[in-house]
Amino acid sequence: MPAQYHISLPDPSKARGNDPDLAFHSQGAAGFAEELQNALRNGSLFERWRDKQPDPDAVEPQWGVTDPEATVTGEQKDLRINLVATTRIDSDVFKQRLRLLAGHHWELRDVR
Repeated sequence: MPAQYHISLPDPSKARGNDPDLAFHSQGAAGFAEELQNALRNGSLFERWRDKQPDPDAVEPQWGVTDPEATVTGEQKDLRINLVATTRIDSDVFKQRLRLLAGHHWELRDVR
Protein backbone atom coordinates (compact mmCIF):
# COMPACT_ATOMS: atom_id res chain seq x y z
CA MET A 1 0.00 0.00 0.00
CA PRO A 2 1.42 3.41 -0.88
CA ALA A 3 2.39 5.90 1.80
CA GLN A 4 1.44 9.55 1.65
CA TYR A 5 4.21 11.96 2.71
CA HIS A 6 3.30 15.53 3.62
CA ILE A 7 6.37 17.73 3.07
CA SER A 8 6.85 21.42 3.71
CA LEU A 9 9.47 23.69 2.14
CA PRO A 10 9.45 26.62 4.61
CA ASP A 11 11.76 28.77 2.45
CA PRO A 12 11.57 27.49 -1.14
CA SER A 13 14.51 29.65 -2.25
CA LYS A 14 16.76 27.65 0.10
CA ALA A 15 15.32 24.25 -0.88
CA ARG A 16 18.39 23.20 -2.83
CA GLY A 17 20.66 20.23 -2.31
CA ASN A 18 24.44 20.59 -2.04
CA ASP A 19 25.06 19.54 -5.65
CA PRO A 20 23.42 21.85 -8.22
CA ASP A 21 23.32 18.98 -10.75
CA LEU A 22 21.02 17.05 -8.41
CA ALA A 23 19.15 19.84 -6.63
CA PHE A 24 15.72 21.35 -7.23
CA HIS A 25 15.71 24.07 -9.90
CA SER A 26 12.07 25.14 -9.59
CA GLN A 27 10.65 28.24 -7.96
CA GLY A 28 6.93 27.41 -7.68
CA ALA A 29 4.82 24.68 -6.12
CA ALA A 30 3.97 22.95 -9.41
CA GLY A 31 7.64 22.82 -10.43
CA PHE A 32 8.81 21.40 -7.10
CA ALA A 33 6.04 18.78 -7.28
CA GLU A 34 6.98 17.81 -10.82
CA GLU A 35 10.69 17.48 -10.00
CA LEU A 36 10.01 15.32 -6.93
CA GLN A 37 7.52 13.19 -8.85
CA ASN A 38 10.11 12.60 -11.60
CA ALA A 39 12.71 11.66 -8.98
CA LEU A 40 10.33 9.03 -7.60
CA ARG A 41 9.05 7.70 -10.94
CA ASN A 42 12.28 7.26 -12.85
CA GLY A 43 15.89 6.52 -12.04
CA SER A 44 17.57 9.55 -13.60
CA LEU A 45 18.27 11.38 -10.31
CA PHE A 46 19.61 8.16 -8.78
CA GLU A 47 21.81 7.48 -11.83
CA ARG A 48 23.31 10.99 -11.73
CA TRP A 49 23.97 10.64 -7.98
CA ARG A 50 25.43 7.14 -8.31
CA ASP A 51 27.77 8.24 -11.11
CA LYS A 52 29.23 10.85 -8.74
CA GLN A 53 30.11 8.28 -6.05
CA PRO A 54 33.75 7.13 -5.62
CA ASP A 55 32.74 3.55 -6.55
CA PRO A 56 29.41 3.67 -8.42
CA ASP A 57 29.29 -0.13 -8.74
CA ALA A 58 29.35 -0.48 -4.94
CA VAL A 59 26.13 1.54 -4.46
CA GLU A 60 23.36 -0.69 -3.13
CA PRO A 61 20.62 -1.23 -5.75
CA GLN A 62 17.90 -0.47 -3.15
CA TRP A 63 18.74 3.25 -3.51
CA GLY A 64 17.69 3.14 -7.17
CA VAL A 65 14.18 1.80 -6.68
CA THR A 66 11.44 3.68 -8.56
CA ASP A 67 7.66 3.90 -8.41
CA PRO A 68 6.18 4.63 -11.85
CA GLU A 69 2.82 5.34 -10.20
CA ALA A 70 4.11 7.91 -7.68
CA THR A 71 2.25 11.21 -7.62
CA VAL A 72 3.18 14.55 -6.08
CA THR A 73 1.02 17.63 -5.73
CA GLY A 74 2.13 21.03 -4.53
CA GLU A 75 0.55 24.20 -3.23
CA GLN A 76 1.85 27.56 -2.13
CA LYS A 77 0.63 28.63 1.31
CA ASP A 78 1.90 32.05 2.32
CA LEU A 79 5.66 31.82 1.73
CA ARG A 80 5.91 28.07 2.21
CA ILE A 81 5.33 25.30 -0.31
CA ASN A 82 3.53 22.14 0.76
CA LEU A 83 3.98 18.91 -1.18
CA VAL A 84 2.01 15.68 -0.87
CA ALA A 85 3.78 12.63 -2.31
CA THR A 86 2.04 9.29 -2.66
CA THR A 87 4.47 6.45 -3.34
CA ARG A 88 5.43 2.86 -2.59
CA ILE A 89 9.09 3.84 -2.18
CA ASP A 90 10.26 3.22 1.38
CA SER A 91 10.91 6.14 3.69
CA ASP A 92 14.73 5.87 3.73
CA VAL A 93 14.94 6.10 -0.06
CA PHE A 94 12.27 8.82 -0.15
CA LYS A 95 14.19 10.94 2.37
CA GLN A 96 17.48 10.42 0.53
CA ARG A 97 15.89 11.72 -2.70
CA LEU A 98 14.55 14.77 -0.86
CA ARG A 99 17.98 15.49 0.65
CA LEU A 100 19.51 15.36 -2.84
CA LEU A 101 16.86 17.72 -4.18
CA ALA A 102 16.33 20.10 -1.23
CA GLY A 103 19.29 19.58 1.11
CA HIS A 104 18.10 19.99 4.69
CA HIS A 105 15.58 22.71 3.87
CA TRP A 106 12.44 20.58 4.08
CA GLU A 107 10.19 19.28 6.83
CA LEU A 108 8.33 15.99 7.01
CA ARG A 109 4.98 17.05 8.43
CA ASP A 110 3.03 13.76 8.33
CA VAL A 111 3.05 10.24 6.89
CA ARG A 112 -0.16 8.33 6.26
